[in-house]
Amino acid sequence: MGRRVRILFHCVYFPPEVGGLESHVYFLARALVERGHEVNVVTSRSQPGIPKQEEMDGVVVWRTWFPSRNPVGWIAHSLGSVPRTRALAQAADVIHAQAFASVLPAVAGRRRSGAPLVATFHTSHFLTRAEHGVWRPILGRLVRAPDYSLAASAEIAEVAMALAPGTRVEPLANGVETSFFRPVAPLIPKGNRPRIVVPRRLFEKNGVEFFVRALPLILEELDVEAVVIGDGPERGRLEALADELGVKERVDFLGKRRHEEMPGLLSSCDLAVIPSLMEATSVAALEAMACELPVVASNVGGLPEIVDGDVGSLSEPGKPKELARTVSDLLAGEDLEGKGKAARTRVKERWSNDRLVDRHLEVYSDLLGGRV
Repeated sequence: MGRRVRILFHCVYFPPEVGGLESHVYFLARALVERGHEVNVVTSRSQPGIPKQEEMDGVVVWRTWFPSRNPVGWIAHSLGSVPRTRALAQAADVIHAQAFASVLPAVAGRRRSGAPLVATFHTSHFLTRAEHGVWRPILGRLVRAPDYSLAASAEIAEVAMALAPGTRVEPLANGVETSFFRPVAPLIPKGNRPRIVVPRRLFEKNGVEFFVRALPLILEELDVEAVVIGDGPERGRLEALADELGVKERVDFLGKRRHEEMPGLLSSCDLAVIPSLMEATSVAALEAMACELPVVASNVGGLPEIVDGDVGSLSEPGKPKELARTVSDLLAGEDLEGKGKAARTRVKERWSNDRLVDRHLEVYSDLLGGRV
């Protein structure tokens, strides 16, 4: 290994928050530390009672003020985190902004230290805002700011480059720590019914409503049950919808679960459904695949880049009847287990965290003149 690199990440959310971005940044940071590098993370104090500063698996985490979970709160957190980011940037070799809200404090850090700035554009929220005239020039300036940019899907990369013509944004799908996400003993005992898992936070864009609407149609064909892992503002409405449709006893809303539980929960199921209306590269889908689950996913965003007929199936978003047919056909097929094994093999070959770490270190080395 070459020189020890001091890396400063900035991201709005970080564990114990649960989600694709949080998982991506945590496992990337942890793996960089395991390779002998130093990683500090500036993030938000997004939950009551969590410490302002702690070390997690060798990653030093600094949490700053966070007022609310909405664009105003993200912007306020971004501005409020500038002093901590600037202070830590003085000792950093590389600063890495994880998503658009992190670019502004990361730029402030670069001004203080002169360290090169990398940004990764993750969220599908960006795709919606990129369509609005008010946001386009703001997002364009943020795309131009880094010294090198990555995007979690080809779609996000293309939109980002259209916002800032002449810039280059490299598509680089998020990775999965396959030593952690793997088939393990089920946390929920398996019964006679096939069990479907929907690992989605309950926001409108994640399309869980359409799975709930599809469930009665699936039950007309097959005797199944489902679990939804995640929480959010849609939960009450979705539970009421399940009751209204007569499927309340067949779908269990488990709420937010600790990251450590996810391999066991995924391994308790037979099929994962990602019914998103918009999506980057879904870390949740990759984590399910790494646990040998076939995946039915919406044909949107970066999902077609990871899911096809060898590992699952695609369905058009927002169409419960089509989703029900796709799920039923896959569950009734003869090679569900084989598709699950193929899914894990694909993740290990294409989207392992080791591959992700290798590419990040190549980018950092290039920016540091080959000194990594």
